[in-house]
Amino acid sequence: MQTPGDNPHRRFNPLTGEWVLVSAHRSSRPWLGLEEPPTRLAIPQHDPDCYLCPGGVRVGGARNPVYEGTFVFANDFPALLPSSDSGGQDDQNRLFQWQPAQGTCRVLCYSPRHDLTLPELKLSEIEAVIQTWIDQIIDLSKIYTWVQIFDNKGEQMGASNPHPHGQIWASDFLPTEVKKEDSALRAYYAENNTALLDRYLEGELADGSRVVSQNDAWTVLVPFWAVWPFETLILPKERISQMPEMGAKRITDLAEILKITLSKYDRLFNVSFPYSMGWHGAPFINDSTEPWTLHAHIYPPLLRGATIRKFMVGYEMLAESQRDLTPEMAAEKLRALPSSYE
Repeated sequence: MQTPGDNPHRRFNPLTGEWVLVSAHRSSRPWLGLEEPPTRLAIPQHDPDCYLCPGGVRVGGARNPVYEGTFVFANDFPALLPSSDSGGQDDQNRLFQWQPAQGTCRVLCYSPRHDLTLPELKLSEIEAVIQTWIDQIIDLSKIYTWVQIFDNKGEQMGASNPHPHGQIWASDFLPTEVKKEDSALRAYYAENNTALLDRYLEGELADGSRVVSQNDAWTVLVPFWAVWPFETLILPKERISQMPEMGAKRITDLAEILKITLSKYDRLFNVSFPYSMGWHGAPFINDSTEPWTLHAHIYPPLLRGATIRKFMVGYEMLAESQRDLTPEMAAEKLRALPSSYE
């Protein structure tokens, strides 16, 4: 596949219908802006004052059990509630509309260890995290249209507690980004009778320049339309639409590819790499799941090293997303790092 090279150009994201400006010639520009040294605190295996640790006391007085594996509890400060007022609009002006937003928010502690991030867990422990994701989706999808699994790692991505954890938000509506993907995937399937991300993966594997790592069941790549410097996309080699469709082999392979990928991030700048990661699969609505391919987005902010991150400001906020490092350059840097995780 012919790529545009290093000259300024725009790339199209078929999942959202949006464009990103690529300006690779700017990647060597001088930097006198903010640099944020990574936190180098010694983190204990257990913190008695941590409200996520086994036996820890949370806001409101609830005490965590002395859990030994994963642990899920209702978020003490949820963004969604099971009940909400009805929606409406200004009868005189349709520009003022609102609707109720109902749902539930849960927190998932990956491990009783306060000091181990997801890539530092054993493969069997990562498998347990994945199985917990599946169990939570099965439970919440009985009630809600959408279940969002996500993880904010590191202070630079807004993590409020160093104890390794993720979140699960379920809602009775399709969030904006998911709605964009759902519309794009269904439109492509209606026109081509095949799933967009399945066809896209075929092209990426044939090209190879943006592939970072792969195993029997999964491929990790820097998407052609990536916005964040070292953004990656995780795709199954054989299509599944929703996480509960995974069998034991796929779960094991996913644990491996997550450990490899997240370990590569940590080695890139020799720092515990911050990121936001989340899973998208077919929503739980009365419609076909065939257009959907389960996938994960990983959005890490670091740009030039452990102290300099990408800022989404100015042109990005007012015009469209822009990046200096081409996706091919980012993939090459990640691919060159060891794929071992020991």
